[in-house]
Amino acid sequence: MPSSPIRKLVPYAEMAKKKGIQVYHLNIGQPDIETPKMVLDAVRNSNFTVLEYSHSAGNESYRKKLVEYYQSVGIQVSYDQIIITTGGSEAIQFGFLACLDEGDEVIIPEPFYANYNGFAVAAGVKVVPITSHINNGFALPPFSEFEKVITPKTKAIVLCNPNNPTGYSYTRAEMEILRDLVKKHQLFLFSDEAYREFTYGENQVSAMNMEGIEENIILMDTISKRYSACGGRIGALITKNKMVYDAAMKFAQARLSPPGFAQIAGEAAVDLPKDYFTDTKAEYQKRRDLIVKRLNAMPGVFCPNPGGAFYAMAQLPIDDSDVFCQWLLESFEFNNSTVMLAPATGFYGTPGLGKQEVRLAYVLNTQAIENAMDCLETALKVYPGRTL
Repeated sequence: MPSSPIRKLVPYAEMAKKKGIQVYHLNIGQPDIETPKMVLDAVRNSNFTVLEYSHSAGNESYRKKLVEYYQSVGIQVSYDQIIITTGGSEAIQFGFLACLDEGDEVIIPEPFYANYNGFAVAAGVKVVPITSHINNGFALPPFSEFEKVITPKTKAIVLCNPNNPTGYSYTRAEMEILRDLVKKHQLFLFSDEAYREFTYGENQVSAMNMEGIEENIILMDTISKRYSACGGRIGALITKNKMVYDAAMKFAQARLSPPGFAQIAGEAAVDLPKDYFTDTKAEYQKRRDLIVKRLNAMPGVFCPNPGGAFYAMAQLPIDDSDVFCQWLLESFEFNNSTVMLAPATGFYGTPGLGKQEVRLAYVLNTQAIENAMDCLETALKVYPGRTL
């Protein structure tokens, strides 16, 4: 298994904290927005005498409640097309194991969420990256770039929309390119839609609404980011393909059932008022605007404006992002504080890419972001490996 590029620097952050240095965590998508009280109260007020196994696909009441949620965002599914998973991570794992055999290939636009690679390794599957570029905001590579790497072993395309780590929100035209590829080559399309609610222009275009490939879509979802409930570990795998569903259920039965308390939380979350997302999205947009403005004002730094999620990728005037991110934690402090970033090398499948890029998660309040950007701006002036 490859190391997590997001978490591998944790020991250095812990050492910095032991020295009394405040660390601003922009390295991981852990929002500081409070989990809705109504969701936590549903767990606090639950009344049962035995915390028992649920159905392996998840509580029927929760799956039926999710049908209401998906209808509210224009996705038509039935409760028996949903498997509740232990976080979005297990949905990815079940999807790969159910649809792919050892030696198969999956195409993923890079940079990509690092755990796709980890789960591919675990499933004996080869990730074939095609590169998207920071100079055009990480837009989807053209149809021809996909065609170049499709082989008889290619079985799927994996997409995160809006994207982690880039924040790019794929357009309808780009989704139709993927639809045409999937249809032409009879591939699966794994669509990770964890950040559906957080787009700052056009609404997210779901793969589930691509006509003509309904049986090819494997939707992967989670409550983690949507409701700031990362520790609940509740996600979902959704497919209209009965053979895929039945195969995935074997893995669901092998792990018995998803977490009980978090299913209660997820079910309650569906009844949150509509303005919950309006207010939360407005807060993330304010944070996005601030971090992008601050980054682009720094000499030698370029950060495209992300259209969704709560991540930004920035190009820095540095020699090596892995070295720089470790140096920030080991050897730098400003006003007794420093900033933790995720080096972009771990989000690329192509060796050598991402050396001058980092991912920043704008999950902290605006004052914390201001302080973190003060740290970063000062650090870039004194970093020994600065390239400008």
